[in-house]
Amino acid sequence: MSRNERGVYTDPSGKKTFIPLENNPLIFTELIHSLGVSPQLAFYDIYSLSDSDLLAIIPKPVHALIFISPADVYHRVRETDAGTKNLTYTGSGDQESVIWFKQTIGHACGLIALLHSVCNGSARQFITPGSTLAKLLREATPLEPLQRAEVLYNSDELEKAHMAVAFKGDSVAPLAAEPNGYHFISFVQGKDGHLYELEGSWDGPIDRGLMGPGEDVMSEKALEAGIGRFVKAAEGNMEMSMIALCTKPEDER
Repeated sequence: MSRNERGVYTDPSGKKTFIPLENNPLIFTELIHSLGVSPQLAFYDIYSLSDSDLLAIIPKPVHALIFISPADVYHRVRETDAGTKNLTYTGSGDQESVIWFKQTIGHACGLIALLHSVCNGSARQFITPGSTLAKLLREATPLEPLQRAEVLYNSDELEKAHMAVAFKGDSVAPLAAEPNGYHFISFVQGKDGHLYELEGSWDGPIDRGLMGPGEDVMSEKALEAGIGRFVKAAEGNMEMSMIALCTKPEDER
């Protein structure tokens, strides 16, 4: 692999490959703010899906969830899903229930999950007009998936923002050349009120069903239809982790 001055690699096939992001809410929060999301939003760790005391400390409202799954658990769930890794989705424009990004940058699954989380549902209203993210959305929204992916792939601003945080965190950042066995998956509410599972390496958005009135992505029904499927498939594997995109409490602003 060759590497440029920012640490971005190009693999033997010519594919741009980023340093993977650490699943750290501080890193994800810094990145969304640098891209133009309001400082009113931040990511928070989810420590349990069943302990009411631990669930109570997650600020409300919750706009999106990002779930990190080890490869074996991910493949068990995907075996039962309709769809394929081959692109079939052709949605574009404002009529989409959710905006979905195909991942064409290597090791950028964390970045794609972050974009899915802030560009959909109630979080979208917190994107600052004229920001890097607002400009990317304006350019990408009318396009079909492959052309939309090119917008992200060719964005110098997105690359700079990603690489500015890629070496931060509590662990040593892996090289882009190292294999990455984890999948970052975003859960958001679409314009149609349905729960959507969004991941850039699948063939499009996965509709997990209608959410009830007043429910958000942390409701019991949404967790059962979304993250709960992975937890069940994990069969005791505790390598998974979860973070929530929330509005900050008043005392944190």
